[in-house]
Amino acid sequence: MTMADELPTDLETCHQLIRELLESLATQSHLNEKLQHQLEQLLRRIYGRKTEKLDPNQLLLFAREILEATAVDPAAVPPAADARLDESVGQANSDKKNGHGRKPLPKCLERRRKVHDIPPERLPCPDCGAVRTSIGEEVREQLEFVPASLVVIEHVRPKYACKACQANVVIAERLPEPIEKGLPGPGLLAHVIVSKYADHLPLYRQEGIFRRHGVELSRQTMCDWMAVSAELLEPIVKEMHREILKSRVIQTDDTTVPVLDRSLGKTRTGRLWDYLGDRDHPHVVYDYTPDRSGEGPLRMLKGYEGYLQADAYSAYDAIYAEKKIIEVGCWAHARRKFYDAKTSDAVRAHVAMAMIQRLYKVEKDAKDLDDAARGALRQEWSKPILTEIHAWLLQEKGRVLPKSPIGEAIGYALNHWQALERYIEAGWLSIDNNASERGMKPVALGRKNWLFAGSDAGGKTAATLMSLCMTCKNLGVDAFAYLRDMLERISTHPARRIGELLPDQWKKERLAAETKPVE
Repeated sequence: MTMADELPTDLETCHQLIRELLESLATQSHLNEKLQHQLEQLLRRIYGRKTEKLDPNQLLLFAREILEATAVDPAAVPPAADARLDESVGQANSDKKNGHGRKPLPKCLERRRKVHDIPPERLPCPDCGAVRTSIGEEVREQLEFVPASLVVIEHVRPKYACKACQANVVIAERLPEPIEKGLPGPGLLAHVIVSKYADHLPLYRQEGIFRRHGVELSRQTMCDWMAVSAELLEPIVKEMHREILKSRVIQTDDTTVPVLDRSLGKTRTGRLWDYLGDRDHPHVVYDYTPDRSGEGPLRMLKGYEGYLQADAYSAYDAIYAEKKIIEVGCWAHARRKFYDAKTSDAVRAHVAMAMIQRLYKVEKDAKDLDDAARGALRQEWSKPILTEIHAWLLQEKGRVLPKSPIGEAIGYALNHWQALERYIEAGWLSIDNNASERGMKPVALGRKNWLFAGSDAGGKTAATLMSLCMTCKNLGVDAFAYLRDMLERISTHPARRIGELLPDQWKKERLAAETKPVE
């Protein structure tokens, strides 16, 4: 029996069958488009470029649709933007003309003079025979590398006793050490910390490097050193956390960290979160949690009142529900949704990205302005653009399938619209969460090298030490010099003055010492 023999003969049943087949075909077509979109995104993440930068020539392909959707007057460009653009272009051209040649080497580097003099027999003048005298010198700087070396510091404490009594032995007090009676000095501990958490060099590679110097240091030993160092430095990180909670706005993001679970015999997924303070509290604190529940953010943000800028993760909803913390959306996340949808609905995706790009042009123009001027510029130029984007989203919402990539992008923007437009309320708020996202890049780089954390305790150790390394990086502080100094001082420093040891305060003290006139 064939399929044709089973077909109904009456017209109404045939029509019903056709409708069901068409509905099934539409469902399958939609599913195929979704799977094709997911496959393209996966291939791009694996083999393609990671940047979401859009080629301006692509926007030209959809110029008519973009202009019709936005009704942009070409003359409606901020005058300040044109002036700054001309100024920046002129500066760029000037830099290109005068920017050739190598940059001068830092004055702080040690200079070693190596004089290349002429032989004594060439000193007499060929005309009169008199000995020629020096009239100056020609100096050429060459940058050389001196390999790092390990040295053994012998801490010697002489003993004294009374010869007559044959007793009363005295000896100097033992100096405080980072690890009591331990092998490593503060410089070695700082070097291992910076190598792993700032330079992403795993301990097993450092083990090989030390072996080349003739010293056997097992990775387990260095792992124990990291745990002790994190415990010593934890009061500084806690003080940084308290300072961050004084910020007007905090940015946060999270990423995955594989964690070895010995009970399972494999790794499971943990989380590292970063919390970035504002410009008056320029610290970044990382926090480790064994999962992605909302307990971590609730604990880290307890007592905070202000703005919180993050992605639209549902774990933050409980925080916003208390009304003490105000949500600020991220336009980079919203734009990413449309960028991912451009393979399935190129016209709408490019229209959305073109409108969002106009918001970023205003931000580029306001980059060098103070907070008040930036807020005024946003009210004048960004607010009308946001109104256009919102109207376009409402218009297109009913024309697309809700579960399609473009439908999900439009739905995301509309569902979080109040948070997305909140950044124009104050000039010190940011249009996106990119600063905290950049704080996650070192975690991703390290994850490719050290592969996984050994335990939950190892995740907490990494969070503590990364907080100090990344804060130093953001402040332009030498992390090695800072950590070496902290490991020397932390055990004897008064707890009530722990704020003096924060990286920004340490930097101010160093700058003040360098600029202090010599008496």
